Amino acid sequence: MEVSRQTDSSNEMKPLRKKSVEFLIRSSHQLRASPIVKYSALSLFADRFLPSLTTLIKMRNKIGSWLLRSMEESNLQLFSLISIWISSKIHDSRALSVKCLKSLGDEFIKDQHFTIRDFVEAEVVFLQVLNFEIGISNVAFIFLEEFFIQFKGVAMVGGLVSFEACMDVMDLLYEKEETSLLFSAPRSLAASILVASYVVTVPKQQWEFPVLPWVKFVTSYKEEDIVEKVKDILTHVFEPHS
Repeated sequence: MEVSRQTDSSNEMKPLRKKSVEFLIRSSHQLRASPIVKYSALSLFADRFLPSLTTLIKMRNKIGSWLLRSMEESNLQLFSLISIWISSKIHDSRALSVKCLKSLGDEFIKDQHFTIRDFVEAEVVFLQVLNFEIGISNVAFIFLEEFFIQFKGVAMVGGLVSFEACMDVMDLLYEKEETSLLFSAPRSLAASILVASYVVTVPKQQWEFPVLPWVKFVTSYKEEDIVEKVKDILTHVFEPHS
């Protein structure tokens, strides 16, 4: 019976996870957040907060806040905004204001009206779930940006690779729970996203640069491992989306 309840709670989280991640991505665009703020927020929220939250629910661990008593879509939307707020505080010289976040929440969170006090409480709860560990140096976007700059520096064809396409791929992978697991190995994922974007955006007749040997040289990863990950990425990128 206990196993059944835990399975039910995990299944209930899946559609909520997808919706809340999509909400985070849309909100980042609405707020004109920089890519590093957006992807650091995704790392905090999708890679760490949601898995920790699922574990807490399974263990019936109670952090004494009404925000965690039930996992409503509106609550997760609030926490996704909190992740953007924390990320902005880390990366921006002038962080997003809570009033700005609340204004966006008032417009797009339909099932609940959150006050500024709720935002402040939610930030504390978010940090408690993460055990106040907010180091975000191991973010796939940071590695992707580094690889992209290096690639453009050594290959003329690098100028044909679209960085926007790289970020679109990263967004799609975050939105799907099954591919979000790839972010547990951010460096190899970043290299694979670069190769996948090379395949998608560079005309085939210009595939002259030995991109796989270069990735192997830069990262020390085996070519066959990168190929397998690229295949997995492209499969998910080109499959029909609901």
